[in-house]
Amino acid sequence: MPICIECRHPVKTLWTEYSGAGGAKGGGGHNIRLTVCRNCGNFCDKYVEHDFVVMFIDLVLIKPQVYRHLLHNTLMRENDQFDPSIVRLGVLLLLFDVYLTWARIEKNALPPSSSRALGRLAEQPIILQYMFFLIHCTLSTLAFHLSIRTLTSSRFSPLTLLGLLPRYPRPNSVSTALLVSSSTKLFPILMVIWEYDVPAAARSLGWAVVANNVEALKILLDCGYGVAGFLTLVGALSRWAVGKGVFWLAGMEGVDAVGELHFASAGAKAAEVLGTFLRDWTGWLGAG
Repeated sequence: MPICIECRHPVKTLWTEYSGAGGAKGGGGHNIRLTVCRNCGNFCDKYVEHDFVVMFIDLVLIKPQVYRHLLHNTLMRENDQFDPSIVRLGVLLLLFDVYLTWARIEKNALPPSSSRALGRLAEQPIILQYMFFLIHCTLSTLAFHLSIRTLTSSRFSPLTLLGLLPRYPRPNSVSTALLVSSSTKLFPILMVIWEYDVPAAARSLGWAVVANNVEALKILLDCGYGVAGFLTLVGALSRWAVGKGVFWLAGMEGVDAVGELHFASAGAKAAEVLGTFLRDWTGWLGAG
């Protein structure tokens, strides 16, 4: 059932269509009238009449309303099936990941052993080089999605067992939310026009995607920022570990696995600092 994107109140329909008001059916959207929410008094879903450019800008601005429009009113399918547009978006994001990872590794300074391994890879035909980075990004992305899907939708999820998050029975909707919120990764298309520093761009994009992932999970699962941030952190750590493993198997141990490494590293450092503080605090209590 669709919802009001302002107050999340369930509604029967988002608009009313009039057959004589705007010419042919679907002609420019002039023959529909948006439904007003009885709960809050606003239009239930103003994005019905907005084009993709407006929605993309609001996605970048992390507006909750556009996420509710996409996740609840547009992309939800019966039996938790993927919308075809989401499949296309996922493929596009994967191809961008391949390009960004490849370009970033070529620009970064690597340890001697990793440089030699990268040199051997560079001697291979271009199709083999592309397949290597495609496999790397595919496995990393799968690890990211599967780890979050397991924590949100599995009956044996520790979050569910501890009562921190109710089990969400639509894992494909979780992946849809992650893909939609990762659309910020499409910004590197501007490299066709402007040249900029790839490592710095990867870090900035990594943090922007993380913020969007947290917001999308919060809206979809109706949970707090703490749980959504934890899910995103686990996904980033899983993605980093799998990517690092692929590079390790290829002899490139000193290569950062993914652009989200900075978020994963920050989370790991925060956990280490918190653990040290708790140990010191416990020792102080014991000494007292």
